[in-house]
Parts: sequence; C-alpha cells; structure tokens
Amino acid sequence: MSEAKRPMPRLFLIRHGETEWSQNGRHTGRTDIPLTERGVSLIKDRAQHAVGPGKLLDPDNMCHVFISPRQRSHNTFHLLFDVYPKAPPHTVTEEVREWDYGDYEGLTSKEIHKTNPDWDIFMDGCPGGESVEEMTKRVDDLIAKVREIHRLYLEEGVGRRDVLICSHGHFSRVLVTRWFGFKLCLGTHFNIEPAGISMLGYNHNSLKEPSLTGLNLYTL
Repeated sequence: MSEAKRPMPRLFLIRHGETEWSQNGRHTGRTDIPLTERGVSLIKDRAQHAVGPGKLLDPDNMCHVFISPRQRSHNTFHLLFDVYPKAPPHTVTEEVREWDYGDYEGLTSKEIHKTNPDWDIFMDGCPGGESVEEMTKRVDDLIAKVREIHRLYLEEGVGRRDVLICSHGHFSRVLVTRWFGFKLCLGTHFNIEPAGISMLGYNHNSLKEPSLTGLNLYTL
C-alpha cells in the first residue's frame, strides 16, 4: 500500500477500570490492587462496544500494546482481548506504570493538603517518588517509541496503524500533555476517567502535527 493510501496512525489510551482506591480518591501508584466488580463490568462494557473488527479498538489494526505491570492494568488488557483467538502484540512494561507517588502513596489529596497545602503533582512531583522531571523524561521516551512505530508504519509500511497503552490516570494525563510538548503543569486540565478510552493522532496527514481526537470515549 502506498504512503498516500495508508490511514494515519493513532495512539489509544485506556485507563484501567475502577479500583477501591480510585473510587476513594487514594493515590495508587506501586500498590497492586485489583479491579472492583464494577471496574470489571466497566471494562467488559468497553470490550463489547469498542473492541472488535471494524470498531474503535480493532485487533487487526493493533501494531503493539504497552501494558503497566500492575494487575489492574494487565487485567484490563485481558478483559478487552481474551475473547479473540490471538491477542495483539503486547509488552508488559514499567515504562507505562503510574506516577510513583512515594510518600503520598495511598493518601487522598485532602490528606496531603493538610500537611502540604499548596501541593500540585504537576508542579511539585512526589517526595520519595518521581519528580516532574523524571516523569517527563519517562513519558517522553515512550512517546519517542510510539512515534517511531507510527513512522515505520506510515513511511515504510511496517506493522499496523494503531498503538494502545493500558495504564493509569496520572500517567495518561502526563502523556496527553507531553504528546504536544506542553509543560507538565498543563496536565491538570486533562481528566482521564477509569475505563475511559482516549485517542491521539495527527493533523493534516503529518507526523509533525500531533492532535487530540477524544478523551474518555465510551464512559458512562
């Protein structure tokens, strides 16, 4: 297929389904907790409506899936794709883990603000965890990988058009922000709901013009 006839590549993000801590507003980074029953139900709903031939997340269009090692994320992946004879090519990797909250792991924002009233994760990072600079570099390195996958597909016909990341809320907000090269402080303006699907791409058939197509698709 010639370059002109190839549809533009896309990057999809899906945040894992609901957990007990996400429901309670607790910062959940390295803590490995399962989905709630409602969280499983939400992901099964996404699988029914958004995954399949001709649907938004078409396994035949998937070049690669990056999955966080936390069970809430890789269980989300399996709930989406286990009904198909062959899962899309995928990697379970710390590259897409949640922001390491360090000393703030398991705390709500209200609890954090009792001792640090002006704290803003997108400005201050997390003591004992990842700084803004560390998070920016980690996400930028991943974006570079995704863009190379997209370039190989569009310019050389290697692989398929879509990449999917099964990850977490703050990670996804950082990725959306850095997709455009924005400073991380702007991440506070993007909201990523549990089980929400988001789509990033490019304008004017140009890999040099990153775009945001949708956030929280299929959320109830």
